[in-house]
Amino acid sequence: MYLCICNALKESQIEALVREGVRCEKEAYERLGCRPQCGMCVPVARALVRKSAPQPA
Repeated sequence: MYLCICNALKESQIEALVREGVRCEKEAYERLGCRPQCGMCVPVARALVRKSAPQPA
């Protein structure tokens, strides 16, 4: 599903970056070569990064 319409970013792209070690939404946008435009996606991206991050045992 699309997470950011302005940049055409999908949830799966953010999840893949988290698996590669990304730990915040700002870093995810930078790695994807874009930045938030309208800002509506930032809270959702932040929550997705937190949800997808590996949990300590």
